[in-house]
Amino acid sequence: MERKITGTWNDDPAHFRRPTRRTFLHVGFAGGIGLTLADLLRLEARAADAKAPSAKEPPAKALIHIFLPGGMAHQESFDPKPFAPIEYRGEMASIKTKVEGVYLNECLKQTAQIADKITICRSMTHGEAAHERGTHNMFTGYRPSPALTYPSFGSVVSHELGVRNNLPPYVCIPSMPTNFAGSGYLSSAFAPFSLGSDPANPGFTVQDLTLPGGVDAKRFSNRQSMLEAVNEHFAKKEKSDNLDAMDTFYKRAYSMISSEKAREAFNINAEKPAIRDEYGRNTAGQRMLLARRLVAAGVRLVSLTYGGWDLHSGIKGGTLSQLPAFDQGFATLVRDLDRNGLLDSTLIMISSEFGRTPKINATAGRDHWPKVFSVVLAGGGIKKGFVYGSSDATATEPENDPLTVEDLAATVYHQLGINHEKKLMAPGDRPIDIVREAKIRKDLIG
Repeated sequence: MERKITGTWNDDPAHFRRPTRRTFLHVGFAGGIGLTLADLLRLEARAADAKAPSAKEPPAKALIHIFLPGGMAHQESFDPKPFAPIEYRGEMASIKTKVEGVYLNECLKQTAQIADKITICRSMTHGEAAHERGTHNMFTGYRPSPALTYPSFGSVVSHELGVRNNLPPYVCIPSMPTNFAGSGYLSSAFAPFSLGSDPANPGFTVQDLTLPGGVDAKRFSNRQSMLEAVNEHFAKKEKSDNLDAMDTFYKRAYSMISSEKAREAFNINAEKPAIRDEYGRNTAGQRMLLARRLVAAGVRLVSLTYGGWDLHSGIKGGTLSQLPAFDQGFATLVRDLDRNGLLDSTLIMISSEFGRTPKINATAGRDHWPKVFSVVLAGGGIKKGFVYGSSDATATEPENDPLTVEDLAATVYHQLGINHEKKLMAPGDRPIDIVREAKIRKDLIG
């Protein structure tokens, strides 16, 4: 059962009311140590109540969600139309892949060489042409509703699967890209842990895994003792199970801060220079490398963003400036997971909020187009060397096997061992399906 603390702290120091989470954080972490870790680590308390493991383990133990914000053009990436008229196909060329008859954009040279390890879905479709609404679809599996804020994939995974290896179950690189990547109607305890800085930056550190300047080990220990004293006061005053839980959560937060293993998972500088070079010393490559480190260490879902794909004008130049780095990082991620024996247990999903219009516009770009676009899946029990569905000759609409956001979400959850038909409790004790009116697309599963 979800535990909540409500109420306020009275200004009179002799009188305490039940504290808010924000107030409690201020008391326990006066120096700003680990503010977000404690919330996330309360998930570990769910372990005792977790469902018994099924006889058959799910194929995927983790998910890496690579989101390309702005709406990547399917024509300039995973679904080129080399035989369409120039006003539809655009100026860019296409190249062969290792899969017979499958072509990709000219910039995806390395991805073409690992095409036999991935599935390209060319019939993704929904009806939301606005950025926010399309993004909501791709992070939640739901159309937006004015009545309810739905939880993201990561927050559902956190809720259902909990903590592993004392690491946050849901991490965003470098930060939560949109409110729709949050916990929605679930508790904020299931929100993502955000790094606070980009792993591609020199001197990269994670904001909550280092002690602030001037705080040495002794002072850190003293603050922990102060927190315990505050917790003891509340426990005697309130006799609340919630407060006992808070004590446990914050002790675990301190434990994580002092855990060398937890810190090491985020330490991208521990990678060999040759590996960092293979991924690419750029935003795309280093974010994907850190994602690999995190899932290997025990993080269940990593969500990372790269680039800006809202190319209403100059789509060729915008693609040439961004897609090669993505190509290098993604192809290396697949190869790296594969050679380390992690690809079969790690699901990768590449998505964007929608595609781009079939025709090139007057400013040499493409506008918003949700009727058909592409997503890519790899690993985690997904078929290899496969193209699911297709768009028509001008990339205007699905020609066969249209793939809805609901069905995509149901399939992803299935691979992670989560029943998409399970009902979660929304405010007002309303049971809400994890995904509604969806089916698992078994043709995607290897």
